[in-house]
Amino acid sequence: MTARVVAVNVVHEVIRGPTRWTAIDKRPVRGAAVEVGELGLVGDRQCDTRYHGGPDKALYAYAEEDAAWWSAELDRDIPPGLFGENLTTSGLDITSAVIGERWRIGGSKNGILVEVRSPRTPCGNLSGRMGIHRFHHRFAKTGRVGAYLKVLETGSVGEGNRITVVHKPDHGPTIGQLSSGG
Repeated sequence: MTARVVAVNVVHEVIRGPTRWTAIDKRPVRGAAVEVGELGLVGDRQCDTRYHGGPDKALYAYAEEDAAWWSAELDRDIPPGLFGENLTTSGLDITSAVIGERWRIGGSKNGILVEVRSPRTPCGNLSGRMGIHRFHHRFAKTGRVGAYLKVLETGSVGEGNRITVVHKPDHGPTIGQLSSGG
């Protein structure tokens, strides 16, 4: 199966979460590709930059397969962007991604190169978004938390772009291991 971008998501509305203002309400951009700089997608934002954003957390990727798992677990629809991710992917096992792994997204001419830096550490705003008390704790325990990415080469990214793993370290912790302690 070819890995690809299912959706590129940017903030729709800044909302007041249970703990602070949040830009977790991300929704798909339809049509043209979105420009990506060193700090993330043009047109997106983060509210609490102590925990979100910056070079090592420029983009947040979440796998459609993990969203489908949550959909079955919660018996509800999980559309792209619901967890606050910038990139919803398909055909890429993000939970098993090794820290330091690099992905080429899109072509080598206009696409981007990113590096897996860390798992997401969810906060109470995810629970508020989902409408489930303490959901962020449950989310973290599964290890299905997605990955924060550093942008190594800027460019643009769009729905349907191919994702190629161009470097995978021989050893090291995975997103799932760091998230769930497993």
